[in-house]
Amino acid sequence: MWAIFLQTLPFFALIALGYGSGRTGFFSTEATAYLTKFVFYFALSAMLIRFSANLSFEQLIDWPFMGAYLFGTMAIYIVVTIVAMIRGRGVAEAAVEAQTGVIGNVGFLGIPMLVLLLGDQAIGPVMMVLVVDLIVFSSLIVILITGSRDGRVSPRILATVGLGLVKNPMIVSIIVGMLISASGMPIPKPANDFLSMLGAAATPGALFAIGASLASKSAERLAVAGWLSFSKLILHPAAVAFCAYVVFDVGAYPASVMVAAASLPVAGNVYILAQHYGVAPARVSAAILVSTALSIFTISAVIAWVSV
Repeated sequence: MWAIFLQTLPFFALIALGYGSGRTGFFSTEATAYLTKFVFYFALSAMLIRFSANLSFEQLIDWPFMGAYLFGTMAIYIVVTIVAMIRGRGVAEAAVEAQTGVIGNVGFLGIPMLVLLLGDQAIGPVMMVLVVDLIVFSSLIVILITGSRDGRVSPRILATVGLGLVKNPMIVSIIVGMLISASGMPIPKPANDFLSMLGAAATPGALFAIGASLASKSAERLAVAGWLSFSKLILHPAAVAFCAYVVFDVGAYPASVMVAAASLPVAGNVYILAQHYGVAPARVSAAILVSTALSIFTISAVIAWVSV
């Protein structure tokens, strides 16, 4: 575990550097927003295209793998939803808390960290986790919040969800890469060099942006934030591990990548959704801050466990 902790330390050091820059005002909120936009739309997209273009369809679509992750994640999603409802929260707040309890920072933190720690073979499993998160759970929260406000799930809601998926650069990048892979044609060297150069900016840019964005997060509602962080860092990987190792026929290596991906801290896009819909943004903000701080230790423990 100590060796893995030392390997993860540079990642969290970059996050800390971004956090310090944001807290001191050296890196403004506006600068953070633009850096995040650059990473999200350009650098990370280039990395995903290049990664997926070098994978076969079978490496990106593994139904037992995706089923194990989906069922394990949905189990904790339901648990967090029930706890929220018992506390007297409405459907919209319960949906936001459930999203907070299961959606990790796979895009900005998981892809660079897990590929480095677990090898290049981790690319396919990590991207499958990302696909399930984006298509299933990012759609589900929009349907639940909008449906609870309108009193029904209308075709307009489904159209909004569909448009959101089509406009998501991570999904578009993976599809483009898969089409390139399916064509059997290699990426021309100048294009490959371009994608490689641009994609290389994704890891440091994303980690710095995570830290800088955390500088504006508050640590209010610590009791709820603690529960949601526990759900994300402990319950979620435990449920996914049970489904991967016991319920579904998932190979040992992809299962270990799946569990490691499930141990990642709460994703920043959950806060963006909470803020957009005006549903418990302070609660999500606190959970992101707490889970990211605690994940320095929990991620190392989980990866050490799955690597045995």
